Amino acid sequence: MNDYILEMNSISKTFPGVKALNNVSFKVKRGEIHCLVGENGAGKSTLMKVLSGVYPHGEYLGDIVYNGRTQQFKTIADSEKNGVVIIYQELALIPELSLYENIYFGHEIMKGKVIDWNETIVNSREMLKKVKLDVNPSIKVKNLGVGHQQLVEIAKALSKDVKLLILDEPTAALHEHDSQNLLKLIKQLKEQGVTCIMISHKLKEITAIADTITVLRDGATICSLDCQEQHTTESDIIKHMVGREMDHIYPKRKNHEFGEISFELKDWTVEDPIKGREILHNININVRKGEIVGLQGLMGAGRTELALSIFGNTTKYNITGGEMFLSGKKQMFRSPKDAIKSGLAYVSEDRKGKGLVLIQDIKFNTTIANLESLTDGQTINENEEIRIANDFKNAINIKAPSIEQKVRNLSGGNQQKVQLAKWMFVNPNVLILDEPTRGIDVGAKFEIYTLMNELVKKGMSIIMITSELPEALGMSDRLYVMSEGAITGEFLAEEANEHNVMAMAIKS
Repeated sequence: MNDYILEMNSISKTFPGVKALNNVSFKVKRGEIHCLVGENGAGKSTLMKVLSGVYPHGEYLGDIVYNGRTQQFKTIADSEKNGVVIIYQELALIPELSLYENIYFGHEIMKGKVIDWNETIVNSREMLKKVKLDVNPSIKVKNLGVGHQQLVEIAKALSKDVKLLILDEPTAALHEHDSQNLLKLIKQLKEQGVTCIMISHKLKEITAIADTITVLRDGATICSLDCQEQHTTESDIIKHMVGREMDHIYPKRKNHEFGEISFELKDWTVEDPIKGREILHNININVRKGEIVGLQGLMGAGRTELALSIFGNTTKYNITGGEMFLSGKKQMFRSPKDAIKSGLAYVSEDRKGKGLVLIQDIKFNTTIANLESLTDGQTINENEEIRIANDFKNAINIKAPSIEQKVRNLSGGNQQKVQLAKWMFVNPNVLILDEPTRGIDVGAKFEIYTLMNELVKKGMSIIMITSELPEALGMSDRLYVMSEGAITGEFLAEEANEHNVMAMAIKS
């Protein structure tokens, strides 16, 4: 008989208008790495929030059996007292506090009625050592990179005597090196007796690390795959996730021709006034009508800075040299509004923080960037606004009960579709996509890739910034590589491969 640390039996959870979980059963063996996968909206995060007490007992149907006992967690504190700790994709650290203050925040080490700071620092140093992070526990969180902050979160979990660690998209915001370090740490925690549940959309990582994979689809359990007994491929996982074969993850365009150059930078040079130094050096790139041009490079190469400087962010970046041409006309945008009016749009990598108004609905977010086109100077044509929002919802398959749905309640993939709808309504000639598929599942990725192909088929030009090299190779007609604020390589699609692109990405 297998020793299960966790059994979730017949779990159902309903939100207004949506059944998020429908009779889900989920078992985790003691001491294993169990990966939970599924499309955005499949119910993965909801299931883990039920387990961790975010959705307390009484707000769902079914039973949670943990360590052989039926549990009724009312709060996160209840689950943490039992050794169940969840780490979310959006890290819950306080930037202005030190590492040791963050690690023991909420469960401070007390000496009588005061905090024992000496013991806190000593213990924090020990926790950081366990996660292989050799830093002074007194430094502030804000002085660490995202990869190291993720390790601090795990150190915080270890300080709570974690037995079952839940990681929700732990590598979504990490570059390759930090991702590999984190996966190695998860394996080491397993050796130390910590059971891990990991939610991830990165199938390559899942097949490399999982002992068991459970697939959810539309709020229901589809299957559990024992990776110790049978070899499990990415194609196997995709088939269960989306309910169909997906032989071509990157859909190809047939008989596609490019037009004239629609956008060009010549010797584009940019200074960061806060840092007081040059961050982009003599950038020369162009994109033609109907073309997808990839922009590759490691984190910190300057890709997002390039996009924002193009898009008129003059308060943050000083253009100190070079020229920009849009449809053959020389331009220098003083604000994003000027860029939009001239036919240039930018889809932010940070859809929640900068791309969408989460407390507003789909309709509001779809039309906000081009609201002037719906007004007569004084009032908004609400009927036309509703029609347009519904048209985009249907055209790009935004999964929601209606356009009145709050964007914060949508899955990541559907939030990204709303952000794309917003800029499609602007109808730009050139569209910059910054990490267009970050944190979304393979099914939603395929839909976005298909949409990109449809847009360029109609003559739009796309510049795609992506940290996923297979995505850059699979979707780009041409590829520029950046390193340390400069263009270090250019490849046609048929010339590019992982080796030569990476060689240019690390070139200085």
